[in-house]
Amino acid sequence: MKKFLLLLLFCHVSSPVKHSLTFFATASSGVPNFPEYMATAVVDEVLIGYCDTKKKILEPKQDWMKTFLENNPQQLEFYTQTCFEVEPISFKAKIDHLKQRFNQNGGVHILQSISGCEWDNETGEVNGFNQYGYDGEDFLSFDLKTSTWIALKPQAVITKQRWDADISRIKHNEIYLTKIYPEWLKMYLDYGKSSLLRKDLPSVSLLQTSPSSPVSCHATGFYPDRAKMFWRKDGEELHEDVDLGEILPNHDGSFQMSVDLDLSSVPAEDWRRYDCVFHLSGVEDHIVTKLDKAVIRTNREKPSDMTIHIAAGVAVLALILVAATGYIFYKKKKGEILKN
Repeated sequence: MKKFLLLLLFCHVSSPVKHSLTFFATASSGVPNFPEYMATAVVDEVLIGYCDTKKKILEPKQDWMKTFLENNPQQLEFYTQTCFEVEPISFKAKIDHLKQRFNQNGGVHILQSISGCEWDNETGEVNGFNQYGYDGEDFLSFDLKTSTWIALKPQAVITKQRWDADISRIKHNEIYLTKIYPEWLKMYLDYGKSSLLRKDLPSVSLLQTSPSSPVSCHATGFYPDRAKMFWRKDGEELHEDVDLGEILPNHDGSFQMSVDLDLSSVPAEDWRRYDCVFHLSGVEDHIVTKLDKAVIRTNREKPSDMTIHIAAGVAVLALILVAATGYIFYKKKKGEILKN
């Protein structure tokens, strides 16, 4: 079976001041128990809708998107026709054409597309994108500046020429990428602003498991997950002796991340030159945490803390012995009463 990627063939990254609307579509041929066509809609990296021809489902993935479709039935009708009628037929025709072009009679084949737009809500700048991949490799990309298709591999040149000659296809792309998609994005942002535009700053802590282990700068409770975290020395970002962890979800829907700094070769008197910086996308101010041994949380306990814990343990043990003695005495007295 040929190797292929589902929905994540392309990676489109948004800058901090931009919002994005992205449609991922995947069509398959010769894949058992897999939909012939499936698609997702994503706003600012948040899944808002999904459709699947095998399961025959079209469903919003956010409560606000469900409300939006209820209040805008024409959008629901558009997505229904697109998912179950227009796109499956169009993608099947494209796959059949590509199989014929490459002399492929059978086997597994995957055609994917990613289309949408980015909108800068500060400058008003709009950038549209539309790209295709076939069997796990980039194939064609639409260039809005020249209104032409770019062949991303030699075998795509003939298809590029055919699509460039299709004026109606070119106009269709221009209108959707520069007008319709940006209008939809703004409407979706308005309906989903309570979650899409939500900004929660984290609490940041310095952690260390032992004196010889790296110091971890840990941020938790931030939202959304578009964040950056790094160590600095004298105001300059460090790239050596640094280990950046993944952004992970918390149970409450917020996120956490950490970045470790190896200080094994750093003299104690130089620690004051280091700090940890957390930046949340769309928030102007950074959270800066100075490297200070006094504020590092660790598993090690001070002697005074150990004394308190030992004393507490002795007290608990004494209470247990008293309770056990009382219980034995109670059972003995109860037995005598029953005998009498």
